[in-house]
Amino acid sequence: MSFNPIGIFDSGVGGTSIWKEIHSLLPLEKTIYLADSKNAPYGKKTVRDIVSLSRKNTDKLLSMGCKLIVVACNTATTNAIQELRSEYKIPFIGIEPAIKPAALKSQTKAIGILATKGTLSSALFSKTSELYTKKIKVIEIEGNGLVELIEGGKKDSLATENLLHQLLEPMLLQEIDYLVLGCSHYPYLIPTLKKILPKKVQIIDSGEAVARQTKAVLEQNHLLNGTSSAEIPEFFSNKNPMVLAELINSKEHNFPVSYMDF
Repeated sequence: MSFNPIGIFDSGVGGTSIWKEIHSLLPLEKTIYLADSKNAPYGKKTVRDIVSLSRKNTDKLLSMGCKLIVVACNTATTNAIQELRSEYKIPFIGIEPAIKPAALKSQTKAIGILATKGTLSSALFSKTSELYTKKIKVIEIEGNGLVELIEGGKKDSLATENLLHQLLEPMLLQEIDYLVLGCSHYPYLIPTLKKILPKKVQIIDSGEAVARQTKAVLEQNHLLNGTSSAEIPEFFSNKNPMVLAELINSKEHNFPVSYMDF
């Protein structure tokens, strides 16, 4: 049993799509979310820079007493989680594109993966892809510009819709029946994606799987919160907290979102 919080970090606001799944599954757990928006996107950075930023975020969350850290960023997971696990004693949960279920379920034997350059070029992504897609046509597209639009509060804009049309066209020409979202920012684009994609194309992201894994690791390490009352989550951004607040707050709840330099 542990009353300490779960720490979650991302290259910006996108990882809140993961936070929502964790909070839904584990409502009694205290969570602290760091949006490293001033350094977004991670996908265009070098491996060395991604590892350095991931260490910085980890150190900040540890200083806030976190018992487990969720790397809610595909790029940081695929490029840095092995280093984090070797350097820190705390458990880490990562997030990778859900290639396996898409490859196993595809009827057209063609799947699309929309991700950042940092994820698609990583050794971990390459290893996972090779393992499950030997007889599958995989169309990988870098979502250049999407993270910047979401970080700028423009996820529902015409500019975002036009960019998605452009990015998805090569996939649709190959008759994909599954689209794998390989960046934690991208679930916020699902309403627009559904407008563009044929109904036969299924969209897969990793949020629910990450939440289930988080619960399993907490149980294995006897770290579940033993209280019966829900703790209020905390959110921090090092750029514009208003963008973060708009994504997580609604009529039902109004969680505190603060600026913090980290």
